[in-house]
Amino acid sequence: MSSLEILSVASEIYPLIKTGGLADVVGALPSALQREGITVRTLVPGYPAVLNALEAAERLHDFDNLFGGEARLLAARASGLDLIVLDAPHLFQRRGSPYLGPSASSRP
Repeated sequence: MSSLEILSVASEIYPLIKTGGLADVVGALPSALQREGITVRTLVPGYPAVLNALEAAERLHDFDNLFGGEARLLAARASGLDLIVLDAPHLFQRRGSPYLGPSASSRP
């Protein structure tokens, strides 16, 4: 059998950004599949916690207008994970959790 390469796409990945169980599964999947000879790279949003954890990044593609702003795709490694990061500050550069911005998370 030839080797497989998989692109996993998720909104969170442990240990970089976690709000629930999805992050645990997405973070564990690459090493579990690597034991079977399968290579996994994960596409994740460029939240501040993700960008701050990158060990090195290579620019793959630039977008002039992606949903209202400039963005870029970065190939990178962080915490032993091979990633593609969508760095779109107008979408992801904010305080709060990935699913609740600062105004929603500060509600009583």
